Amino acid sequence: MINYGVATFQHLPATTVAVLLAAGAGSRFTGTTHKLHSTLQGRSVLSHAVSSAVAAGFSHIFVVWGAIEPPHDLASPPEVILIRNPQWETGQASSLQVGITAARNVGATAIVVGLGDQPFVRPADWVAVASSRSPLAQALYVQGDGQKTPGNPVRLAAEVWPLLPTDGDFGARNLISSRPELLEQVLCTGSPFDIDTIEDLNQWN
Repeated sequence: MINYGVATFQHLPATTVAVLLAAGAGSRFTGTTHKLHSTLQGRSVLSHAVSSAVAAGFSHIFVVWGAIEPPHDLASPPEVILIRNPQWETGQASSLQVGITAARNVGATAIVVGLGDQPFVRPADWVAVASSRSPLAQALYVQGDGQKTPGNPVRLAAEVWPLLPTDGDFGARNLISSRPELLEQVLCTGSPFDIDTIEDLNQWN
């Protein structure tokens, strides 16, 4: 099912929190620094992603880091909480589980997961996905050619947390493909473009 409603900014419930995954090594990026530290339009790549989640109005934003410490220019309101994943080398699943544990500890009943290397996801995209009532919700972006591309952020209600992988380099993708009856796709206006290579970065600077 696709929700074509336009999100309006509102105070998101405290039981819905954001999780930004930012723990990977970024091995495809050949710049002089880690891709999340690299400067994009005057700020670090990760700062763009975090600031968007802050503007969406989450009570808690858990930034899961691992390979490198987060850049110093991150937004620093109290809702941004940095959590290190000591097992980041095992893959994305361990970082997702770190985020779920943090969410449980603050009494959350849903997480909205984004990636630290996707700086063009807008605050309204976070709000639209967070506002879904489905157990699973996924952003859906319209490209220039009219094609619709699914992407992040993804809302995961507590009822599906036990279905998520606990190891390996997997997030929610397998769950989304195997349980389509739980999924709502939410039309968003930003972009799922991610910064994986130095060429990706250069085309936006």
